[in-house]
Amino acid sequence: MNQITFSPEELSRYSRHIALPQFGVAAQQKLKAANVLVVGCGGLGSPLLLYLAAAGVGSIGLVDFDRVDESNLQRQVLFDIHDIGEEKAVAAQHKIKALNPHINTRVYAERLTAANAMNIIKEYDVVADGTDNFTTRYLVNDACVLLNKPYVYAAIHQFEGQVSLFNCVNNDGETGPNYRDLFPLPPAPEAVPNCGEAGVLGVLPGIIGSMQALEVIKVITGIGETLSGRLFIFDTLYFQTNIFKIKRNADNPLNGTHPTITQLIDCEPFCNAAAKSIKEITPQQLKDWQQHEAIQLIDVREPYEYEIVNMGAQLIPLNTITNNIATIDRTKKVVLHCKSGSRSLQAIQLLEKEFGFTNLYNLQGGILQYIDEMAPHLTKY
Repeated sequence: MNQITFSPEELSRYSRHIALPQFGVAAQQKLKAANVLVVGCGGLGSPLLLYLAAAGVGSIGLVDFDRVDESNLQRQVLFDIHDIGEEKAVAAQHKIKALNPHINTRVYAERLTAANAMNIIKEYDVVADGTDNFTTRYLVNDACVLLNKPYVYAAIHQFEGQVSLFNCVNNDGETGPNYRDLFPLPPAPEAVPNCGEAGVLGVLPGIIGSMQALEVIKVITGIGETLSGRLFIFDTLYFQTNIFKIKRNADNPLNGTHPTITQLIDCEPFCNAAAKSIKEITPQQLKDWQQHEAIQLIDVREPYEYEIVNMGAQLIPLNTITNNIATIDRTKKVVLHCKSGSRSLQAIQLLEKEFGFTNLYNLQGGILQYIDEMAPHLTKY
């Protein structure tokens, strides 16, 4: 690391790091030399990016295809009201460069896919995933394994968060477990709704994202003991923590005894396999139906969501659906919707399996997609 030098301003900025007996100039040099990719600039990405930039990670890549929305501000502390409508990756870049002008950044304002993931990830030393969907998690994990990159994982759900380190080579040259050793296959899409559907305590991603940043720093600098082979879980409601051991699985399709995945694959079909049998319509089709035939439109969101914005549908919250079977018409087309499509999908699966309905349709993308495509004058949340 002799080639890595610091200006007087940098030495002053990082002086509290350099003063640490187990850190010093050597560890700070490793941070400056490092390239870290952060996938997702939202709830987890906000503290993750802020602390990596503040710590002096030399080059940071930012991947996010989304734009800042007002509902993000409850937890995505990287942004403020002036950023609403802006591309998250671009807005995040401006914020961390303002925090630390000594770092380099690269923006990927696009969705990470099987087509681009390998080319993006290969440029970085460490990958940290701050997304909230299983499709991207499997994609990031698989790319990291195929490219021999350490993957710092974190996830949040309502009041609980978890952190781990996957595919990291230890001092003995042994590669630790990866995400598929913990979760070999993705769950059904309706099994674990995203933050927009299930809600999340605003401070939780701040806590978990900071832990994720800590793990990235430890991987880069070599200080302390990482979470490789361990899954850390934090329950904020009861302030309880648990750590579970993770072992390599011989049946892992990526790097088990007989691997079957040798190149990056599109995980979307696997993550959405359970929904294939559900009939779905687009917002445009819904509008056409409403103009030309009598249909029943049902909103399965909660009353407070309905008050924020609604399409004039009949409100039957998901947790009351079985108590309102008699109000659901069996003689005409019935379209169910929620915020983004997950809860209405779950409602349809229940109604078809338990009550024999055959005339149900899910609104693709929920009310959010409907607003984007058909009613931009309505309020999004």
